[in-house]
Amino acid sequence: MPDKKLYPKIALAVLTALNLLNYIDRSVLFAVQDLVKAEFHRSDAAFGFLTSVFFIFYMCAAPFMGPLSVKFSRKAVIIAGALIWSVATLMTAVTRNFDELLIRHTLVGIGEASFVILSPTFVADMFPEEKRGRVMGVFYLAIPVGTALGYLLGGIMGPKFGWRAPFYIGAAPGVLLAFLLFFIPEPPLGQFDDTLHKAPERDTIKGLFRNPAFLTATFGMAMMTFALGGLQVWMPTFLHRAHGYSLLEANLIFAASTIFNGLVASVGGGWLSDRLLRRTPAAHYLVSAVSLGLGVPAMCVALFASGRLMIAGIFVAEFFLLLNTGPLNAAVINAVGPHVRAMALAVNIFIFHLLGDVPSAYLIGYMSDKYSLQLAFVGPVIAVALSSAILFYGMKFAPPVGTPSPPGPAGAH
Repeated sequence: MPDKKLYPKIALAVLTALNLLNYIDRSVLFAVQDLVKAEFHRSDAAFGFLTSVFFIFYMCAAPFMGPLSVKFSRKAVIIAGALIWSVATLMTAVTRNFDELLIRHTLVGIGEASFVILSPTFVADMFPEEKRGRVMGVFYLAIPVGTALGYLLGGIMGPKFGWRAPFYIGAAPGVLLAFLLFFIPEPPLGQFDDTLHKAPERDTIKGLFRNPAFLTATFGMAMMTFALGGLQVWMPTFLHRAHGYSLLEANLIFAASTIFNGLVASVGGGWLSDRLLRRTPAAHYLVSAVSLGLGVPAMCVALFASGRLMIAGIFVAEFFLLLNTGPLNAAVINAVGPHVRAMALAVNIFIFHLLGDVPSAYLIGYMSDKYSLQLAFVGPVIAVALSSAILFYGMKFAPPVGTPSPPGPAGAH
């Protein structure tokens, strides 16, 4: 067994790597979307619907993960889910029609639900509240960086070897990382959580819907996800179609922006909000609200300028959108007690996907078919402005940061 001081960092590294792979597997298809479309002859709306179907099954599976983790363990359910989505990703490489691609998306959605619901609770129980902004920033940097690596994998391999080839590469590492996680001890539930400020809305499932700290963070996340999810699906296609970049160039531009900002902004935002947490318990909300507000004009430049100014706008807009990654996820985690955290994350995920990237990918595709992809991106700009406003309002409901509870029995889950 690793040293007690070392194993949280090892666990964070393994879970972050697994989360990275999660998003690589999810985004490879976005990079080769036009190649798949050329073979299967479906509309933009149909390909947007693929993403919607993924999230519908993902959301429906989410509420079952908390009870499964109680019956077995969080670690066991995470490992099982990683194996399911890895096999389903491999299946993508052998699909021969659009309907089979649709089935693949349902399986990946079910497999990923276990990881996305339970792994943040696993991470939260390894670090105290005052460090969770930067820790969540590290864990969730996998979203932009993994998504960007998926673009690179698909953008480089797709044109050379066909769109199926990247899925072979993306599937195998998940099995290895799941195996490594087997050797990491599971942390006691709630060992670092505040016991001085318990309230019914923080510690019961019913109380979630009377918990304004949780609700404002969740609805703010929903609007942010509407924007970011839609842009991640359609931005390489936008650069390819509207600005004449090759498929490889389009994916490289967006991937470079996403990797840089994923590493710098995701970690930097978490570090900044943890520092400000010493002065105000609303720090996680404040950093998220300000960064999203600053993202609105940058998005306008990215979408309506051209040439170098447009590329600069993409980099700046992504920086501000991703700066909230650690703070906003830490706000959700800290808004609820440890015993309801898995179910709270399931509710959070259901809401922010239902209002976020479930409709956005399809709606942007629909607007693209009817008008233009550039006009379709006005929706994400409005969504980011709404997200900023909701989080500014949520600042007054931020829970205090108190004294951690004593650790529970080893292996508790």
